[in-house]
Amino acid sequence: MAADIGGTFTDVALAVDGRGVTAKVLTTPANPEEGVIAGVSKVLADAGIEPRNVVSIIHGTTLVTNALIERKGAKTALIVTEGHRDSVEMAYENRFEQYDMYADRPPPLVPRYLRWPVRERLDWKGEVLRPLDEGSVEALIPEIDKHGVESVSIGLLHAYANPAHERRVAAILRVAMPDLPISLASEVCPEIREYERQSTTCANAYVQPMMARYLTALEQRLGEIGLTCPCLLMTSGGSLTTIETAIRFPIRLAESGPAGGVILASRLARESGLDKVVSFDMGGTTAKICLIDDGEPLLSRTFEVARAHRFMKGSGLPIKIPVIEMVEIGAGGGSIARVDALKRINVGPESAGAEPGPACYGRGGASPTVTDADVVLGRIDPQRFAGGSMRLAVDEAEESIAREVGAALGMDATVAAFAISEIVDENMANAARVHAIEWGKEISQRTMIAFGGAAPLHAVRVADKLGIDRIIVPRDAGVGSAIGFLSAPVAFEVVRSRYLRLADFDPAIANDLYGEMRDEAYRIVRLGAPDTELGEVRKAYMRYVGQGHEIAVELPARTLEAEDAQTLRDAFEAAYGALFGRVIPDAGIEVLSWALRVSSVVPDVEPVPPVVAQMEPPEPGEYRRIFDPATARRVDAAVYRRSELAPSMRVAGPALVIEDQTTTVVSPEFSATVNARGDIVLDHV
Repeated sequence: MAADIGGTFTDVALAVDGRGVTAKVLTTPANPEEGVIAGVSKVLADAGIEPRNVVSIIHGTTLVTNALIERKGAKTALIVTEGHRDSVEMAYENRFEQYDMYADRPPPLVPRYLRWPVRERLDWKGEVLRPLDEGSVEALIPEIDKHGVESVSIGLLHAYANPAHERRVAAILRVAMPDLPISLASEVCPEIREYERQSTTCANAYVQPMMARYLTALEQRLGEIGLTCPCLLMTSGGSLTTIETAIRFPIRLAESGPAGGVILASRLARESGLDKVVSFDMGGTTAKICLIDDGEPLLSRTFEVARAHRFMKGSGLPIKIPVIEMVEIGAGGGSIARVDALKRINVGPESAGAEPGPACYGRGGASPTVTDADVVLGRIDPQRFAGGSMRLAVDEAEESIAREVGAALGMDATVAAFAISEIVDENMANAARVHAIEWGKEISQRTMIAFGGAAPLHAVRVADKLGIDRIIVPRDAGVGSAIGFLSAPVAFEVVRSRYLRLADFDPAIANDLYGEMRDEAYRIVRLGAPDTELGEVRKAYMRYVGQGHEIAVELPARTLEAEDAQTLRDAFEAAYGALFGRVIPDAGIEVLSWALRVSSVVPDVEPVPPVVAQMEPPEPGEYRRIFDPATARRVDAAVYRRSELAPSMRVAGPALVIEDQTTTVVSPEFSATVNARGDIVLDHV
């Protein structure tokens, strides 16, 4: 079973006897576990399965990211080396937008009055320059009580090379306050670069009490309904980990929900033999876009949350953890549309969420949203939304759009609804363009894989804007991220910074480091996969001497020898040349960090036969009037139930293919064919 908490909906998927049973319920922001339990109970009842027969639960959530964006975490203190109290606020000492006088990044999670120095100092090798003054640590204990601190982060200079001082500070605090959550930078992010290390550790401490309470409560509630099987958590890097590890390192759960969708898209790309894919995940609150080459998504070690300026690198809080590289914008079904002083329509990033939700939900929402626009444009059947569990109020959607957008721009409700839809589609297409350009990739020659409750509604229009000719809408696309969880491996990645020049390569240093990392990773992975075959991938983060940034280079997973200095050089130059188109002859090369990922082995995928359109679909049971952007008028669209479409059936646009969790819009410019796997494949005609 898999459960994914989104900003608006909580999705649950159950895999049983080769079939899937899914549910989509409204998220319960005050007590997120209640939404999970509601969805879990529904799929168990629909499948006729007893809780004791479920062998594992996989869970992903946006709670960490939302807490960081909304600043709803714990009151956190940061303990630093004397003289470095302001490092986390000084950041990179640059302006991410040089000519914007009002450009400013979010303030640190820990204000200055809660950033406390202690007397100690290590050098970059981890050797002690100044012993830890334990009295300066003990003096902080009354301050913790005085300020009502709920969580503490410890980020001392160069602790990645020698964690002894950080561990001693934590030990002193735990004697006095055994229940105080403490995050050590040497455990959360044992890598070079002080600002990113402290920012990541502060974020971990900031969300740790909340996530510990939530995960403990969820485990208890699952047990109460008879689900006593192991529960694993999806991480931002696309792997699974245990509840115990997630409570220690909750920051690794940031972006865990979107990662599940990328896993689904990557698997589908491999099954379909697609070498260039863009995944498009649009839910109730956000849209996520990821580039996938040769069945593998782009991966990164750093990302930003709470960007103050859309698409602007450097305007958010840096988090240094393994993460699937994607762009996420506030463009979902619940995104609110407004008209500004210049008579421009803006959509998002504010969302109506699950409470009160869009105006058409009839739960008190007054602001027009993308879902309201889709209802007015005829794309959503108000009687069948979310499998018929909700009846949508078309009149309230029309009234909201006419009042807030139409009146300001002199448009009727239909044209105003199209304007809202067009703006959000352009926002998503532009985000995809920018993301591709930043990574030196093209976008128009890719196949789009669209999933999430809202993506199939908007996929053809976004594809038109990007020049994409083929779209795949997977089975159970409305709960795509939850489905993706079911294919994720149990894995853990460890990174350690240890400086080493290839000219002075000492294999013993690397082998000893990898031995420590391997023991840690295997210990954690075995908790979630005790009897599964495991594999490992090793990488080094390398650069030419004097450069400011590194690239990831894959290394052989074996004991290194002195001769492997040339192996590392060859691997680095191959990766560097592929990225930049050239190498620098005779330049020195250095390694800053070493990484090891241990994961359960995922079975090979089974190829899906090519799409062959050989059969006509059944006669549509009904037609619906939908708005056609190409002609700016309403046209009759045939309506099909997805369950009625067998493999090889071809549907010509305009048409709507409806299912419990979403609807696929087939515009007049596209036709849809069902492949052997049951996916809908839309091709430009």
